[in-house]
Amino acid sequence: MNIFEELESNVRSYCRVFTDVFVRAKGSIVYSESGAEFIDFFAGAGALNYGHNNDYILEKVISYLQSDGLVHSLDMYTGAKQAFLKRFSELILEPRGLDYKVQFCGPTGTNAVEAALKVARKVKKRHGVFSFMGSYHGHSLGSLAVTANLNNRAAAGLPLNNTTFMPYPHGFMSTFDSIQFIDTVLKDSHSGTEKPAAIIVETVQAEGGVIVAPVEWMQGLRKLCDEHDILLICDDIQVGCGRTGPFFSFERAGIVPDLVTLSKSISGYGAPMAILLMKPEHDVWKPGEHTGTFRGYQLACVGATAALDLVASGDLDTEVKKKSAFVEQFLNNQIAPISDEIVIRGLGMIWGVDLSGYQGLVQSVSSRCYELGLIIERAGRQGAVIKIIPPLTIEMDLLERGCAILRQAILECIN
Repeated sequence: MNIFEELESNVRSYCRVFTDVFVRAKGSIVYSESGAEFIDFFAGAGALNYGHNNDYILEKVISYLQSDGLVHSLDMYTGAKQAFLKRFSELILEPRGLDYKVQFCGPTGTNAVEAALKVARKVKKRHGVFSFMGSYHGHSLGSLAVTANLNNRAAAGLPLNNTTFMPYPHGFMSTFDSIQFIDTVLKDSHSGTEKPAAIIVETVQAEGGVIVAPVEWMQGLRKLCDEHDILLICDDIQVGCGRTGPFFSFERAGIVPDLVTLSKSISGYGAPMAILLMKPEHDVWKPGEHTGTFRGYQLACVGATAALDLVASGDLDTEVKKKSAFVEQFLNNQIAPISDEIVIRGLGMIWGVDLSGYQGLVQSVSSRCYELGLIIERAGRQGAVIKIIPPLTIEMDLLERGCAILRQAILECIN
């Protein structure tokens, strides 16, 4: 028995699949204690859009530490926070005409979701929230209440209330007008469903199996929220920060949510950071009403500022489009033809290979990928979808090699 099995809680998860002891990482390669190298198609579940130890971001973080910069400061004014807010406004908000206040939440995504739900209820003075089938928003009680996975929900140990789950456009529901259904429910005085304070949505359900919401559906949801005086919360924690192409995943629909949650890659370096963006009129907090010891972690602010400058100074958008086109073409031309049972979904640099047509196959594929030197995650119902989320900065040759490994693993496991 190793020290992890001896002392660490049974709650550990990813290490049961990726069993090596990892000691070093650079770019899109992770190195194990034994010296083995792995191509990373996992990227910290979307927290490492700019790769491991990105040279530019690393230099800024080290320089800040060597200057004895503040590391912990609660919510006091600091130079690191000031620099981040300035650059975030200049490079992200202003060019898009977005008027948002920024709230620094606790260190992880679920904290931003909790803040969004609380402030939405405070603004609208209603308790209910609409979420969607297949959704994932976190594991603290508020965010878990709007998460659909029944196994996750069962761990709460108590009823998770005040959430109504609506159909997401997927499977047979893709031909069902869920926007009209929600509209009917809200207008029907005998529907038994009260008007919610907010509707929370992922424009791409990542953990749900890489399910991409159609543009028209997203636009219809925005219109519905306006008509019924409901706040629209976009959870961009995993698919924001350029993962789908533009910085925000909702940009492709030309809509503006009332509140936006960001975490994971917003810090640029994998440091814990979570923020809530809200329209100024929704910033109704009293001082200290929602707080946390590690909100606005200073090293995360430094990394986040460096990441924004990195994106602004380079041609990452062009590179992402090129890599996205390669992955889409490879999956459709090299993997989909393997079997009619394989379904391909995705956009930008998040793609899913749905193997639900083969019972138990996905676990074998994932394990074989790992044996061949590729770290790749499973998602979706019964974990039947291979989720491809490499760093946006991955070198083209590594992207090609990783995709080739995935194809080899599928062929070997099917045959």
